[in-house]
Amino acid sequence: MRRREFVMLLGAAAAWPRAANAQQHEGMRRIGMLTGIAGEDVQTKARIAAFLQELQKLGWTEGRNVRMDIRAGAGNLATIRKYAAELVALAPDVIVVSGATPVTLLLEATHKVPIVFAVVVDPMGAGFVNKLSRPGGNATGFMMFDYSLSGKWVELLKQVAPSVTQVAVLRDTSSAAGVGQFAVIQVVAPPLGLEVSTINAGGDPREMERAVTAFAREPNSS
Repeated sequence: MRRREFVMLLGAAAAWPRAANAQQHEGMRRIGMLTGIAGEDVQTKARIAAFLQELQKLGWTEGRNVRMDIRAGAGNLATIRKYAAELVALAPDVIVVSGATPVTLLLEATHKVPIVFAVVVDPMGAGFVNKLSRPGGNATGFMMFDYSLSGKWVELLKQVAPSVTQVAVLRDTSSAAGVGQFAVIQVVAPPLGLEVSTINAGGDPREMERAVTAFAREPNSS
């Protein structure tokens, strides 16, 4: 948790001058924050509190030289879209965002306001950035897992269950997010004697359950 909060802090602070004395001559700075989960959520409150605390250590104090505009979508797509538009309309210096869905909706709303994201699985696959080293556009941030970690998952599975020869990957095939991770799995699996297939996790839950059950009946599957 602390790492994610720190990551969000670094991204936001990098978007504008960090020295409070220099900033005071330029007027009040404004940060938008958007999360897809509920604002009353314990984790959300903890992240916001830690974010403000670390900002203060860098010389940025809410109400003195920085203003925070915080929105929480509580898992409702329409609400998140509404709040994304609201934050963009406020013309903040930067918007800090958590989760892939809020990033998607923010990028639909603006290609100018700087966006710093965290808790995103595959920013390249989702189309948020062009390259990890040079994101391009108005969005940058931090992904939850390095692509190579996907290969480690497969290697660990083979170590735990050496007899397994078939592996199913749960993924939403309608979304490009996760394509980088899946590509790594496809490369790593064959040398380990594993055949990879996919089960769509983005469709009808009952269909997914039937697919998982059918796959589980296959010999040497996991």
